[in-house]
Amino acid sequence: MINQYLRYFIISALFFSFSFVNARAEEILVWQDCIKEAAKNHPDLIAAEEQVKQSEAAEKITASILFPQVTGSLNASTAKSGTDKAPANTADSYNYGVSGTQLIFDANKTVNNVRAAAENIKAYQENFRYTSATVRYGLRSAFINLLTAQENLEITQQIYDIRRGNLELITLRYESGLEHKGALLTAQADLADAQYKINLAKRNVEVYQRQLIKEMGRREFVLLAVKGNFSVRDSAKDKPNFATLTKNNPSLMQIIAQKNSAEFSLRAAYANFSPTLNAAAGANKSGTKWEPKGNQWNLGLSLSMPIFEGGLRFAQVAQARALLDQLQENERSIRDSLIYTLEQTWAALQDAQENVGVQKAQLIATEERSKIAQAQYSIGFISFDNWTIIEDNLVKAKSAYLTAQSAALLAEAKWIQAKGETLEYEN
Repeated sequence: MINQYLRYFIISALFFSFSFVNARAEEILVWQDCIKEAAKNHPDLIAAEEQVKQSEAAEKITASILFPQVTGSLNASTAKSGTDKAPANTADSYNYGVSGTQLIFDANKTVNNVRAAAENIKAYQENFRYTSATVRYGLRSAFINLLTAQENLEITQQIYDIRRGNLELITLRYESGLEHKGALLTAQADLADAQYKINLAKRNVEVYQRQLIKEMGRREFVLLAVKGNFSVRDSAKDKPNFATLTKNNPSLMQIIAQKNSAEFSLRAAYANFSPTLNAAAGANKSGTKWEPKGNQWNLGLSLSMPIFEGGLRFAQVAQARALLDQLQENERSIRDSLIYTLEQTWAALQDAQENVGVQKAQLIATEERSKIAQAQYSIGFISFDNWTIIEDNLVKAKSAYLTAQSAALLAEAKWIQAKGETLEYEN
């Protein structure tokens, strides 16, 4: 019965190993491959780019007021009049011409509106950078998660092999009368748990494949794997000047551009109190036959100035002033938050890197202790209870080391995001 149980687990292990080999992803990606795809296909980046284009078009629309506004016209009509006793009269009318206006003076209202629109372009460009930094963090997290899941699948297979070897040894000792049944049942339960961990690891791989596909902006799911290592490149061992790092952060640059835009909008609101001067000119021909011969032309200036509008322009100024004050405080808040976030993420990165070294030392020690305990248990030098504790520690050490490596990479990704680095950071 025991041998049958053991054979069952051996066959199951071979089956799952064979399934894993055949289920290997057909496409293998490195980090640069993922960056290129995300930069091209991620919907958030595409949407942010379109916002930049909209702001550029809005600036051109605003600036168009500074140029002559020329309109052409062509009219043709016919009219018929008469009574029951008199014959009807038909009158035709033709007219065509061109007219234009040119803004001469508006106290720089339009100029300031154009400058405000130009600052809005900068704000949306910084928003694109911010979106790129956010996409990079999401993409990097997905890449690390899949890389970790793949490695974890390998480790769970190694743990399964350890558990299977332990069961084989305990089975032989049990059949020889050197071990009790509780030890055998424990080894069988450990092997079953190892098999469960393999199944769980496989499902995690599929989940993180889906996450990476989403972050790359792909439309369809495909089997894939990633290739990389767990080394941290941006270790930032020397503590940087966090205030200096904020100066080029897209979050701060965006709010500064919005504040500048609000300043120009406030100037434009004040300009509403000044008169507006426009020049107008036109020329046309009219007549009752085509082609009309009658010539007409006009040339003039028009001056307009608000006198009473129920406090409209005062309210517009107050609104623009309040917006500017709000953005000034938002700028201060964002700068303070960025400095805190940088300090926090830098400290977390250092902690994570140090933990990798600790967990690596723990793993080396437990592996060596496991080798010694294996030999000692096989000759009956230590009890099963002591031996199984050592084996459990080895399993935990393998998982803890992988978790520490993964955490260090995620901490690095968070640190890079806090600095505002975009998808082009590696280049």
